[in-house]
Amino acid sequence: MRDRFAALPPLLEQAAERRPRLDPATRRELDDALSVARQDYRADPETAGPAEPDPLDALAEAFGLDHIDEELIVIAAAADLDGNLALAIARLHGGGPARMTVALALELTGIGTLDPAGIERLGSSSRLVRYGLVELGPGPWLGRALGVPERVLAHLLGARPIDPQIRALIVEPVPLVLEGTEILTDAVARGTAISWIHARPGTAGVSMAAAAFAAAGLQCLCIDLDRAPADTALPPLLLTCGREAALLGAGLVIGGAGRIPGSGGTSPLLTLAELPVPVIAVGDRPWERTWLDHFPITVEAPTLAPADRAAAWVSIGADPAAEAGLAGLRLTPEAIAQTAGYAQRLALARGEALTPELVRQAARRVGGSATPARNTGSRTHFADLVLPEHVDASLRRLVGWARHRDEALSRGSLLSLGNKGTGLAALFTGSPGTGKTLAAHVIADELGIDLIQVDLSTVVDKYIGETEKNLERLFQQAESLNVVLFFDEADALFGRRSEVKDAHDRHANQEVAYLLQRMENFDGLTILATNLRGNLDPAFNRRMDFVVHFPDPDVPTRRRLWSTHLDRLGALDDADPMPLDDLAALVDLSGGDIRNIVLAAGYDCAAAGELPGFRHVRAAVVGEFQKLGRRVPGVEFLAAP
Repeated sequence: MRDRFAALPPLLEQAAERRPRLDPATRRELDDALSVARQDYRADPETAGPAEPDPLDALAEAFGLDHIDEELIVIAAAADLDGNLALAIARLHGGGPARMTVALALELTGIGTLDPAGIERLGSSSRLVRYGLVELGPGPWLGRALGVPERVLAHLLGARPIDPQIRALIVEPVPLVLEGTEILTDAVARGTAISWIHARPGTAGVSMAAAAFAAAGLQCLCIDLDRAPADTALPPLLLTCGREAALLGAGLVIGGAGRIPGSGGTSPLLTLAELPVPVIAVGDRPWERTWLDHFPITVEAPTLAPADRAAAWVSIGADPAAEAGLAGLRLTPEAIAQTAGYAQRLALARGEALTPELVRQAARRVGGSATPARNTGSRTHFADLVLPEHVDASLRRLVGWARHRDEALSRGSLLSLGNKGTGLAALFTGSPGTGKTLAAHVIADELGIDLIQVDLSTVVDKYIGETEKNLERLFQQAESLNVVLFFDEADALFGRRSEVKDAHDRHANQEVAYLLQRMENFDGLTILATNLRGNLDPAFNRRMDFVVHFPDPDVPTRRRLWSTHLDRLGALDDADPMPLDDLAALVDLSGGDIRNIVLAAGYDCAAAGELPGFRHVRAAVVGEFQKLGRRVPGVEFLAAP
């Protein structure tokens, strides 16, 4: 910049000559300042070294600037970077502020104030102002202060700080070459302004974009718009991102681009398409032709196959032996990197080795840290379920399918035939209290993901079309959060379609039809539970990958239930032993009811300050039967001594 600033003192002196009425004292101060500036920028052949690259040349190339634009940037930066030039500028203003004005900048470049080139160079739609290379203060146009943003000043001085406006939005991508990457690489190499990746939740869109830039020989700046506050004005933010990428000599990857609105003259997409760098936008919405007047290059981001997931895990330097903990999880490569970092810190804090189980715990924490998904507070396991062997086997098989779903999908195209989604659906049937809800929680915990239990009161709406909208939001949330979607008492929502006799019947049938279609396209795990399977529409049976019936417990199962729940009470009263065989034979209740009895007995003995004994259980059994409105069986057995 020394050579650039060396040209300013003569220009400022000529401007002073055009102001013969300057106060003599002011003129002397101006001349003194310019004299010092000339001395500062005088070339010394003895100390001159090899010419260094001029950052302004790189700036001009990145933004397509000509020599007049470059000159205006130098003039606008003078008051910020040189005190003597700032003093001279202030004296030219008659002792006013040491800021360059639009009028003086145009004068120094020889552009008349009535020349349309002035507006073209420094107007609000000019290249310099639009890209944030110069900034204008308030007031009448000619009198507006003209300066250079601090980030651009830093670039002119050879520094490379990240703009603080976007520092929190930057993510480190994990480049992966996947199907479709070559198309993006070719688009970048050909100078395509914007490309679009449709990336469903859990896919590797950002990684594809980073790999495409790398293959084209470009670095990339990756921004995640989902990290920006909801009320952020997108056009200024996108312009700042584009300027930062250009200053770094990089391409721009915009994650979370689904936030960008659609069509219209004020659409931020217009801003995105006009940035001075190639842009690959990654959004969870397919491109719509109305968004811009041209259709960009678009590709679909694939879900990571097991081999891709392993490659991402190894590329970040994580222990390959622990990668098995990610099986079945729909994580982006960036989430995998976060999981690896957190798992390693967790292992160090606990003094443990990095195991697949620890990785799975870390993945659940990383993936569910901000989710509204409900969980039981503590992890559940198959050991918490007391079920017949064939039911337990079906549930374990369901977990196996869900855990190795990506591996199965990567082996061929059979599973994607018929435009059916790659998700899994299971139906749990059985009487109340047989363990359906607990089983859903166990499956989510075994998979290391959270569970959203659908609250029907927040879904069903009396107004036509609103129920479908609520369900669509629910399915989208479940897909984005990678959770188990659990519909309890599903028959209330998925009832049989009936003959259309009025508008209500037609609307109810439309809701069921929508649910059938949406479940087929859902890319996750859905579990439906019902006490009345006969009330469900028969079409759901075909769409279920698993139908698991939870039978009422028989005598051996009831004995295991009593034993399991009583063990959780801790030490028992040896003087008042539990007759487990008699309880199992005579107390014909479900597992949920048995749990309620043991819980009530636990409260009673705690209130009495006693160890749990059969007397507490006997009283709780009688109370439970009375609560259920049923006759108490085995009166002699349950009678108090």
